[in-house]
Amino acid sequence: MKNVKIISLGIAMLFAFLSFKTVNHSFTNKNDLKTITGIVSDDLGPVAGASVIVKGTKTGTTTDFNGKYSIQAKEGDFLEFTYVGFNKETRKVGKSNVINVTFKSNLVMQEVVVAAYSETKKELKGKVAGVQISNTSSSPKVRIRGTSSIITNEAHQPHYDNNNKNIISTDNEDYGVLIENEFESPKQSPLSTFSIDVDNASYTNIRRFINNGQKVPKDAVRVEEMVNFFKYNYAQPKDKHPFAIHTEYSECPWNENHKLLKIGLQGKEIPTDDLPNSNFVFLIDVSGSMRSQNKLPLLKESMKVLVNQMRKDDKVAIVVYAGAAGLVLPPTSGNKKETIINAFNNLQAGGSTAGGAGIQLAYKIAQENFIKGGNNRVILATDGDFNVGASSDNDMERLIEEKRKSGVFLTCLGYGMGNYKDSKMETLANKGNGNYAYIDNIQEANRFLGKEFKGSMFAIAKDVKIQIEFNPKHVQSYRLIGYENRKLRPEDFKNDAIDAGELGSGHTVTALYEIIPTGVKSDYLKEVDGLKYSNVSNNQNFSEELATIKFRYKKPDGEKSTEMVETIKNETIALAKTSDDFKFSSSVAWFGLKLRDSKLISNKSIADIKNLAKQGKSNDAEGYRSEFIRLVDAVN
Repeated sequence: MKNVKIISLGIAMLFAFLSFKTVNHSFTNKNDLKTITGIVSDDLGPVAGASVIVKGTKTGTTTDFNGKYSIQAKEGDFLEFTYVGFNKETRKVGKSNVINVTFKSNLVMQEVVVAAYSETKKELKGKVAGVQISNTSSSPKVRIRGTSSIITNEAHQPHYDNNNKNIISTDNEDYGVLIENEFESPKQSPLSTFSIDVDNASYTNIRRFINNGQKVPKDAVRVEEMVNFFKYNYAQPKDKHPFAIHTEYSECPWNENHKLLKIGLQGKEIPTDDLPNSNFVFLIDVSGSMRSQNKLPLLKESMKVLVNQMRKDDKVAIVVYAGAAGLVLPPTSGNKKETIINAFNNLQAGGSTAGGAGIQLAYKIAQENFIKGGNNRVILATDGDFNVGASSDNDMERLIEEKRKSGVFLTCLGYGMGNYKDSKMETLANKGNGNYAYIDNIQEANRFLGKEFKGSMFAIAKDVKIQIEFNPKHVQSYRLIGYENRKLRPEDFKNDAIDAGELGSGHTVTALYEIIPTGVKSDYLKEVDGLKYSNVSNNQNFSEELATIKFRYKKPDGEKSTEMVETIKNETIALAKTSDDFKFSSSVAWFGLKLRDSKLISNKSIADIKNLAKQGKSNDAEGYRSEFIRLVDAVN
């Protein structure tokens, strides 16, 4: 909501989101209780993740992605409905077993911020030590120490954000520093090359900050992961290739007179019956830092979602690590779900974090049970706090690069807050033929591990690279939106030894380029001297082409790349006439650029971002786009 930062029943929501099951009143005769159901919504539709509690008790639940809830209560009880950015709604339980609620926006609440889940007025002065910037590894890191958490009971020093305005409870979270892509001239830099990115951890992490009423750290924002959280309505491939290519060229909504090029990939949808057998090794962090309710307890609930997707011929093993690593469940048939779930339920947190030893053991088990032509994968679930053994990003990077040669893929699932190590999780996923998701609540577990199981866990192509050559006849300057840590050198494109991103069954990938057309004046153009020796004259035979785009990919078990080439015509569509997917993906990128406080956008209006998102809100059966619009509304 504009100009509002609020706390929406913080502690209660943290505990409530772990399960849709309610807690019975300890003082109530069970015969008096009845099941109350309903739908919570606002003017945009169903509200996911809203908190529902029986007033004066610990009985609580949260709404699912359809806004539905179910809770035990008795006649005369009062139900309280809360969600960030809205007034609390209270309803008395009467004869009816159905109570529907529509939230009203809150524009007048006093501005507050979160400090270790307590309410603190915005009246802070001075500076506090505890912000560290380290440049000792392959990429710089920002470490922010904060106030202790009543959940983790970890002592850290308080901290301010980079504007010295708000205390935020990120405690000891690490984020890799990203330098925003600049505009480049096709005459000096004719080729733009990058690896695809299907990760979406940044979006769910940002959602966590906003829903907690906190300022989003600039370096937590990876724009491409925000855009790629959403699925888009691209047509399925019709040829031998595992993905189809779709492009759209229109006006840029945040910079007048600039253009925006959208490149969309649609992965082939593999029927469930045709999926290869899976060999999964779960690598679970049970160190002391995982005690929090939003870490190991949420992790256990998440794993049940994934286990429910397993089939008879699939194999599941569980490796844990804390002070040491160990095998707690040998490879077990996927139809023995009770055995697998019981193994998860018995896990307890304690000790230090031997992450390196755990990874070694997990890959060893995966290789010993390798299924040729199958889906072999290590699934790492942790807060990323590797502090014993191979602890530096460089050590981990070398270890994972070595292990990916085995043909075993890697999925990283991040949990928790306070000491969350986003930078390390991303490093592991990027280097391990893998993907990375941040699980902020059980709804996200249901989405990533349930509804999008095939796309998340079954690769149909690996080392997917994109290279685009812009025609200087039409393009004065260009820049890639996001993908800062996925950029490759031009010569890496044809080098099959260079690792790149993976594409899952049914996955979509979207990339955006902002373009300054020839003849357009722009404040963002940089003056460069003309080239004396290079021939950059335009060939008139290509006068209708905006760009040539190339893709390279390997089969999941292959080592040689296949190349695809297409040309993009210089045909601009008015923004109002673009697809809903163009409008919505553009609005998400725009919001990400605002959160990053980009110096390369002139219009930072939340109202304009929201308006464009609403224009592209179709194809929203699961409610994710409506949820995004509510997040935009909660940021000033």
